[in-house]
Amino acid sequence: MKEALALAEKAKAMGEVPVGAVVVFENRVIGKGYNKRETTNLPTSHAEVEAIVEASECLGSWRLEDCELYVTLEPCIMCSGVIIQSRIKRLVFGARDPKAGAVRSLYSLLEDSRLNHQVEIVEGILADESSALLSGFFREIREKQRKLKEMSACSDS
Repeated sequence: MKEALALAEKAKAMGEVPVGAVVVFENRVIGKGYNKRETTNLPTSHAEVEAIVEASECLGSWRLEDCELYVTLEPCIMCSGVIIQSRIKRLVFGARDPKAGAVRSLYSLLEDSRLNHQVEIVEGILADESSALLSGFFREIREKQRKLKEMSACSDS
């Protein structure tokens, strides 16, 4: 999870929402990812998808049945779908996402028995650190927007 947090910091430094993810197979990291939506202009460039794609390439298979995914933020609907489709065995995540979380907060997709695969879930690992990173990022954005608004108001007068 610490490696996922380091990747989230990398995303933040790039102006991306600070979320990081790693896929682990046999106690070895085989996939890494962090949010890159602003960089790639692709809506699918979430940390989890980036890490899962890299892991699939590493193993030469879309089936990641014996893998674990560590991510700093609760996955969204799209990422939960990718987790199910790739057959990830276990998800470990830090902070809940009350606005888009599809694992615990808004939905429980990964444990839905109507689907062909269920995922073991562990939550709350380094949740405070993950949450603080996200809160700080969005606080900085709001502060920049406030300053720009103030500067715009000054130049209009």
